[in-house]
Amino acid sequence: MLIPVILSGGAGTRLWPLSREQYPKQLLPLAGELTMLQETVKRLDGLDDLAEPLVICNEDHRFMVAEQLRQIDQAASAIILEPVGRNTAPAVAVAALQASQDGTDPYLLILPADHAIRNAEVLRQTIRTVLPYASDKLLTFGIVPDAPETGYGYIRAGEPLEYNCEVEGVRGKEFAYEVAEFVEKPDLVTAKKYLTSGDFYWNSGMFLFRASTFLAELQKRAPEMLKACSQAWDARQADLDFTRLDTAAFAACPADSIDYAVMEKTDRAAVVPLDAGWNDVGSWAALWEVGEGDPEGNVCKGDVVAVDTRNTYIYSGSRLVASVGIDDAVIVETADAVLVAAKDRVQDVKQVVECLKLSGREEHLLHRRVNRPWGAYEGLDAGDGFLVKRITVNPGASLSLQRHQHRAEHWVVVRGTARVTLENMIMERTANESVYIPIGDKHRLENPGEDLLEIIEVQTGDHLDEDDIERFSDNYGR
Repeated sequence: MLIPVILSGGAGTRLWPLSREQYPKQLLPLAGELTMLQETVKRLDGLDDLAEPLVICNEDHRFMVAEQLRQIDQAASAIILEPVGRNTAPAVAVAALQASQDGTDPYLLILPADHAIRNAEVLRQTIRTVLPYASDKLLTFGIVPDAPETGYGYIRAGEPLEYNCEVEGVRGKEFAYEVAEFVEKPDLVTAKKYLTSGDFYWNSGMFLFRASTFLAELQKRAPEMLKACSQAWDARQADLDFTRLDTAAFAACPADSIDYAVMEKTDRAAVVPLDAGWNDVGSWAALWEVGEGDPEGNVCKGDVVAVDTRNTYIYSGSRLVASVGIDDAVIVETADAVLVAAKDRVQDVKQVVECLKLSGREEHLLHRRVNRPWGAYEGLDAGDGFLVKRITVNPGASLSLQRHQHRAEHWVVVRGTARVTLENMIMERTANESVYIPIGDKHRLENPGEDLLEIIEVQTGDHLDEDDIERFSDNYGR
């Protein structure tokens, strides 16, 4: 059995302002109509003996992950919530413990949720071909380089593996190689030498191995990590459709990548060349590379007018964006932020995110529209002592029973039917009707209908942050 393990814990700061900490790039439709998480799952369709995916994610993203899987009719074998980020090695260790808990020893296909692959069939065929090697090896997929890239680590291939693998009647072809060494991101001169030699591959961060092989090597190379992961796993708790790891045990786990913790130390590592149009979508320039450009080399998304503009990525999220006389740039517009950058400086966008954090702003955390398991809310206006939101509640969904100590709320129904609990009263309001929620009163908003409920909420008070919520009952375990 082959279990896809989808790693969905990243923040994607270099794709700000579209990617935010609480709505990162893997949950966005950046390279196609589906989100990157959905694309990662769907590109495996057609593989034999494929199990339901196992997803590792930040607990703040859990409902969005579950909803995106539901949208593509994909069940998950498990959605494991990381209480804190500890890099990829602990995440995969927990996945291996989960996958082998029934006494089986499945193959694990480790895939980051935020990569783009142009030719999914090549990926699938490569997996079919090299699966026999993974019976006792730790395979990593090395991307066949097409340029002297300085932004990736490299893997130098050694001797071909001695395995007589039969594919389409051809025996003895070299499909995988011993790993001679992992090398850090090179300078341009060194990267050109790597490209010329033909012995080096980009390090993709994708892996294939048996659960038992990885756990055995982790025990040899990083025993404290495995001990902490095992403790976090043993003390796990079920929460709706999610698995919560023990916070204290997982927080005590050393943070390290699979490469550093295991692959660079083991004698069982092998590299599989992959030439499938891979891109890690690590920057806006990468999105320009994978996008479909116009005759001038521009990749435009949304409502865009480009005049005398070349080789530029332009994204419009909420309004018309026009450019004149621009070359080799990135322009990204969202409802609350605009980014303009030289295309060769987009790796430095993360410095903008750091500036926002240091100044106490929230644009690195959330979009103006914030998704919740019951629906969404969007900030419309704010001033001294007031805040206006548009709230949409999905059919059959409800917010928590809650109260606020510092703010009052006034709800006006725009469309749909609202069922409102206010202290000991339950009432219904329809379009053009309203209800007032005084400070300190317990209240709940529900949508009992079959259509979307939309209300305008006006908050007034001296403290209007989301931390002024005291919950008494919640369908989503918050």
